[in-house]
Amino acid sequence: MRVYLSFDFEGVAGIVDWSQCRPGGEGYEIGCRLVLGEVNAAIEGACAGGATEMVVNDAHGAMHNLDPAALAGRATYVSGRHKPLYMMEGLDESFDVVFFIGYHGSISGRSSTLSHTYNPEVFSEARVNGQLVGESGINALVAAHFGVPIGLVTGDAVTQQETAPFAPSAVQVVTKESATRFAAANLHPEDARELIHDAARAAAERARAEELEVPPIATPVRLDLMVQTADMAEVGSWVKGAERIDTRVIRIETNDLLAAFRSFVAVNYLTRQAGGR
Repeated sequence: MRVYLSFDFEGVAGIVDWSQCRPGGEGYEIGCRLVLGEVNAAIEGACAGGATEMVVNDAHGAMHNLDPAALAGRATYVSGRHKPLYMMEGLDESFDVVFFIGYHGSISGRSSTLSHTYNPEVFSEARVNGQLVGESGINALVAAHFGVPIGLVTGDAVTQQETAPFAPSAVQVVTKESATRFAAANLHPEDARELIHDAARAAAERARAEELEVPPIATPVRLDLMVQTADMAEVGSWVKGAERIDTRVIRIETNDLLAAFRSFVAVNYLTRQAGGR
């Protein structure tokens, strides 16, 4: 049984500051250790539940945050920048289940620790078929395209609420309760890892029993992106499949879920130029 794991930083227990998420920050090494602990807990739990192969996609920042030799289960490590499928690189129809580890809330939702939606300098809101989404909802487009269920989601309580419509049968682990965007009541890392291990095992067992649901995303899918400036909306409209429908709103609408995600990735990269980057 093949398990695909996409991990981020901000939803991991103990992480509440950008310095823990960015190379050179005073807390970055601690942040990496906290993330590695939760990723390994998920790997070990999945293996206990019957997983025979683990593929781990580093989906944070420059996407080379962990020591590959430190990953449990001899997991394959997908790392590096400019991946065609970005936070979902490496996923295809051969997988049995997707895990989202250390995910966080959207930029425009309720207070969630270090919330953003891909690039906070560009996107101020995203909606899939009218539903407010964070990165989990956008990434669910890829899982739905390949027919792979999302079986495990870890992060704060806001993340769980935002992901639930796209992962209705997933096992959830709340690692923290966000107080504001920069404060949270975090589980002790060992407690979080124990919960994640057990949840990953349960998710793997449910995947083997075919008890998990593929993300229920209706087609044609409509992905609406509100950006920070009119210039960003104009630049975003240059992407194939993207249309500017308002001063600061880009719409991607198609029957092809993977094409929608690919167009989004292109908009994400290209609109940075409109911000002077």
